[in-house]
Amino acid sequence: MSGAGAVAVAVERDLAYASVDGSELRLDVYRPAEPDTPVVVYVHGGGWTRGDRRTDGTGRLAPLAAHGVTVVAVDYRLAPHAVFPMQLHDLKGAVRWLRAHGPRLGLATGRLGIWGASAGAYLGSLLALSEGDGVLEGTVGGNLEQPSGVQAVVHWFGQADLVASAARSEVEARLLPFRFEADLLGTDDPAELAERARGLSLLSRASPEAPPFLIAHGDRDRVVPVSEGLSLHRALGHAGARSRFELLAGAGHEDAEFDGPATLAITAAWLRAVLA
Repeated sequence: MSGAGAVAVAVERDLAYASVDGSELRLDVYRPAEPDTPVVVYVHGGGWTRGDRRTDGTGRLAPLAAHGVTVVAVDYRLAPHAVFPMQLHDLKGAVRWLRAHGPRLGLATGRLGIWGASAGAYLGSLLALSEGDGVLEGTVGGNLEQPSGVQAVVHWFGQADLVASAARSEVEARLLPFRFEADLLGTDDPAELAERARGLSLLSRASPEAPPFLIAHGDRDRVVPVSEGLSLHRALGHAGARSRFELLAGAGHEDAEFDGPATLAITAAWLRAVLA
């Protein structure tokens, strides 16, 4: 049991949801004391190359669960060993597994949210905007009779357009030598990267059928510019989807402000309202 305020949160660890490439993919469940709470799947960040399901457990996931939302933190295969769309196949497999096994676990998985930070926000949002896409769906974990769609998305300081986020001048490339998109898509060639990323923009997938989004970004983010979050918010709104944008003044990328009590309370309240 882990405490968050006066509310106890039970953590069930190491549940295997799929076996891929000779290893098991696992998830952890952060369960509030109260029954029948809404469920959100959490996708960790780390530039698609590092991190795991436990990275944000103590400071982020348990405190949010204490607000009455069950959080399921999932592992997915990492670049550069795993090339896109393997990561998305894993996450869709986790959603289908939760839907299939929710009743046995006592989880209300008929309606699910997905919550991602940074690179995880991009993956979670793409999952939400690609239900039924044969290339992106995959078969990881089976349970193919179950839908992989979600009914709410929390997008924290993530990319929206990989072509835009990967583009840098020569000076920018020296000062900000990130190669996250190149690792994810498996190419160093700028033209080939742009071609592979072209159909993966969240902006082009916004539609009236998109689930509601809560997008949060810091206005001093120098890793993923705030323009990425704003562009996604506007694209969803123009398409007729529901989107709420929270701008955190003075906050940078993965800023501690996101894990502050006020931000977590707002996020949990939004999830409870949308997934009710």
